[in-house]
Amino acid sequence: MDAAQTIRDSIADVTALRLHRTGDPALGAAVGTVKTLQARRFRGTYADLMGSPSFGPAARFFLEELYSDTDYTDRDLQFGRIAGTLQTMFPQPAVTTAVALAVLHAQTEELDQDMGRAWLAHADSASDAARYSAAWRTVGQRHARQEQLQRVLAMGTDLASLTRTPGLRMMLRMMRGPANAAGMGALQKFLEAGFDTFGQLSRQRGGVEQFLTTIEARERALMDQLFDAEPVTCETQLARTLGQAR
Repeated sequence: MDAAQTIRDSIADVTALRLHRTGDPALGAAVGTVKTLQARRFRGTYADLMGSPSFGPAARFFLEELYSDTDYTDRDLQFGRIAGTLQTMFPQPAVTTAVALAVLHAQTEELDQDMGRAWLAHADSASDAARYSAAWRTVGQRHARQEQLQRVLAMGTDLASLTRTPGLRMMLRMMRGPANAAGMGALQKFLEAGFDTFGQLSRQRGGVEQFLTTIEARERALMDQLFDAEPVTCETQLARTLGQAR
């Protein structure tokens, strides 16, 4: 399957999930709550990285682009509309990154929607932390969670690789006007922000590897805890992490 079709299929899946939530306001609100909690959890888990001059920009980029509760409807509409011309306007490494972003986005939306349903099923939980933990175990899908994390890490690796492509930064800068005129502004913004963020990190010896290794270790530890630890342990740790994000 070519890049354009993969993007179209991924965005179609996301659009179908959103339409379903439009017809079920309670589910839509639950998914929104789950996304907000997940963004808060990320801020708490990586509070040290957020405050680091070295890793702060990369941590904020991951939060805003991959772990955020932001509504990406406009970006998705652009992706779906321009998928066919993407390969003719952007260099292949950037196209590969755009495809990976679309696939990750679709998987994340599906998991979040499952979490929203489970969130509604555990309305009698004593706290948000307890409710989230219970919803997580109800959804399960350990393999999908691990795959999602690998795609997040691969996104970081891809963005770091882009910075090693000769002349690509200049090419992206020159494409800013044509990309905006062609309705690709959101993709252009993502690529430029990712390029600049990981370019800065790549200039620090071992910076990218250290950042991604930290993300992987903490996310795997969280997943193992949510799946395997005693519920009270999960709830206590999650509540503490959410509190750090206030």
